[in-house]
Amino acid sequence: MALETRGHEHTEVQAAPPRGKWRRRLTTGGWIRAGWVTPLAFVLATLLVVGCRAWLDYHPLNEFQVLLTAWMIIVPLGFLIGIGGFDYWFYWASGRPTRPEDHSGHGARSWKDYFRVNTDHKVIGVQYLVTTIFFFVTAGLMAMFMRAELAKPGMQFVDNNTFNGLFSVHASLMIFLFVIPAFAGLGNYVIPLMIGAPDMAFPRLNALSFWLLPIAGLIMLASFLVPEGGAFAAGWTNYVPLSVQQPPGNLFFQMAVQWAGASSIMTALNFLVTIITMRAPGMSFWRMPLLVWANFATSTLVVLATPFIAGSQFFILLDRVLHTNFFEPGGDGYALGYQHIFWFYSHPAVYIMMLPGFGIASEVIAVFARKPVFGYRLMALSLMAILVLGFSVWAHHMFVSGMSPWLRIPMMATTMLIAIPTGIKVFSWLATLWEGRIHFKTPMLFALGFVSMFVIGGLSGVYLGSIPIDIHASDTYFIVAHIHYVLFGGSLFTIFAGIYYWFPKMTGRMYNERLGKIHFWLTFVGFNVTFFPMHWLGLQGMPRRVSDYADRFGDLNFIISVASFALGASTIVFLYNMIVSWRRGPIAPGNPWRALTLEWQVSSPPPIFNFDEIPQVVGSPYEYGVRGARHAVLNGDRAEVPEREQVVSH
Repeated sequence: MALETRGHEHTEVQAAPPRGKWRRRLTTGGWIRAGWVTPLAFVLATLLVVGCRAWLDYHPLNEFQVLLTAWMIIVPLGFLIGIGGFDYWFYWASGRPTRPEDHSGHGARSWKDYFRVNTDHKVIGVQYLVTTIFFFVTAGLMAMFMRAELAKPGMQFVDNNTFNGLFSVHASLMIFLFVIPAFAGLGNYVIPLMIGAPDMAFPRLNALSFWLLPIAGLIMLASFLVPEGGAFAAGWTNYVPLSVQQPPGNLFFQMAVQWAGASSIMTALNFLVTIITMRAPGMSFWRMPLLVWANFATSTLVVLATPFIAGSQFFILLDRVLHTNFFEPGGDGYALGYQHIFWFYSHPAVYIMMLPGFGIASEVIAVFARKPVFGYRLMALSLMAILVLGFSVWAHHMFVSGMSPWLRIPMMATTMLIAIPTGIKVFSWLATLWEGRIHFKTPMLFALGFVSMFVIGGLSGVYLGSIPIDIHASDTYFIVAHIHYVLFGGSLFTIFAGIYYWFPKMTGRMYNERLGKIHFWLTFVGFNVTFFPMHWLGLQGMPRRVSDYADRFGDLNFIISVASFALGASTIVFLYNMIVSWRRGPIAPGNPWRALTLEWQVSSPPPIFNFDEIPQVVGSPYEYGVRGARHAVLNGDRAEVPEREQVVSH
């Protein structure tokens, strides 16, 4: 409908239907175009394999694996083309004149904008978080199935191969589709705000990096549908030669890791360029919040380390599909070489999953203790020390693999050494809390829970870094306890702390504090009752990755299973709180926590390009308790700042 003005009267006039309306819908990037481009890509992938087979007279031992590989490469590309992930670059590559940016793909004006390619870093951050929480719940349900099976000795619900598939997909989803991208989502939302930038350095690349993520997750879940053997079942480590000899479902792990890895590298490059080049005037490196330091170190780790796991999975893919012999012992392949390549990524990956959590804990503890971060510069330097040392400890995962004995001693030494920068952080957090005016809000509870749980996980890690203890405890439930205290008690607790802390900023609403505290205590108690007894089980000899066990472990496993269901129930409280509060929670003030960092100096939610004027950074982000201290000046107050403080410092 349109309004036609005649004198002082307004008459409704029926607008003529736009010419070529459906043609534009079918050809414009979005779900309608994806609806026909994606099936077309499936057909093209199939014809490509069939055509190459006929032309080259190539008869692979398992043509189904070749088809699966082609589908998992070409069909996702077709989907990305359909939703418009490459439109701008295709337009540029075709040699057409550069289109002026009208920002039509930027910002969220309704819920529908979260389901399209969006270049606003805040929208992308929410997209990341909602997607990762979906995969977190899915992986958690798989854990519930496993604990139901392990509640008592014997086989109850699933067979051995299905159990192996459950724990393999569970671990892979938690690592590649939840912990790593959840931190990327929080960083996407708050890092540009924290440094005074209007957006990420490469908004279109940022949008594309998100859409690679659901592709990776759905590929992992789709492995359960493979008729020959079901889901990949070689664990998240995907050790050879088992991964080479497994049924076709293992291909889904190789391809999902490539898509998730590409997403991580794109995001990390974006963070690095944004942090280095887009800081506000006055935001020197020594005035950056510790979360920005943590993301800087994490992004460097991702860029340097992720190509190694991508390469290892490409080699397995070639061994399976093209019958090369990189890792196949029967063809003179080097199976132990896979473990070296894999762990050269995967131990730094532990810090990829931890360093952002260190940054979040630092932000939350300083705000709710109302004290400056103790030893700020040493905290920042310890993050960089972990970045360097993280590449020197990979072989402690291989003490029982048959590696050269002379390599064990230096790896044990570097493993002990890397505990020093981590210990610096723990003592800094404790010193920050000392004599602080502590406010036990939900984010603070999760941050304190993180510190205590991570200390336990770190101490068990020191034990496992010692050669004789590792040889005894390797492949037992002691390892299961350790990794969950590090990644659940460490990473997940800080993710929850970050979500609660920035929830008012993201949604403009306050969450229910009582439900938040119920969620914390259910999680804290359920987590400890679930995983702490596993230390004892492991030292008594219960092996990990088994669907059945000796009768003498039955009583404790039953207690663990009951506690794990209570832990799972805590997630229901969290989801209810987030959904209801997002819709009907009290309106949030711009700065409910009285924080000093830049993201809290604008409205909640922030303006579409974050700041109405460029902020001027004039001091530390953590001067709590210092009279008159300010981190930055906005909204026309710059005249109050002495001229010497208005120097642009990079």
